[in-house]
Amino acid sequence: MRALSDILFVALILSGFGLLGSSRLATCIGLAALQGVAVGLLVPALSGFSARTALVAVAVVSLKGVVFPRLLARAIRDSDTSREVRPFVGYTFSIAAGALALGASLWAEPFERLSALAPSPLVVPVSFTLLITGLFVIVSRRTAVSQVVGFIVLENGIYTFGAAVAGHIPLLVELGVLMDVFVAVFVMGIAIYRINEEFDHIDSTRLDSLRG
Repeated sequence: MRALSDILFVALILSGFGLLGSSRLATCIGLAALQGVAVGLLVPALSGFSARTALVAVAVVSLKGVVFPRLLARAIRDSDTSREVRPFVGYTFSIAAGALALGASLWAEPFERLSALAPSPLVVPVSFTLLITGLFVIVSRRTAVSQVVGFIVLENGIYTFGAAVAGHIPLLVELGVLMDVFVAVFVMGIAIYRINEEFDHIDSTRLDSLRG
């Protein structure tokens, strides 16, 4: 199972860098779906396979790997938007920022101490890198879809860290957190639809022109 968890961690890191360097919204959604599958499989990979971890994995993969991507894919299809146009931060600098976050999480002393307590030394670095990646995407991209993807990646970072202690968290708490995330993404999807319906675009920065 250690080999599987290492592969999943690598997939999470690579998909994060892919998100930072891609302008195509469909690609970003696909990478977010890949992350959803990876984080869903982390719990059984780290805590061992059981009926409980299997149920959590199915719930996470279903929501993050299927439901969320389908909602976002429909949003970009309805809005006829295919690319992130003129992000606040360029893609090369975005990848550099992600690499800096990964390097800091691997070699900074506080993170090394936390990693020593985790079931895998990669849990803390990957979690922190996903958190920074998600936050960076939220603040550096213009389209609402990209910002929702950033929120999902941010939550993936939180979930990845939580997967390390999944055996100590009641099942209902885990499922309740997933339901909260589902509601948040669902509401964001409705907001994207309404923005596009009213303004024929999903550029969230143009909302500051509203008056009255």
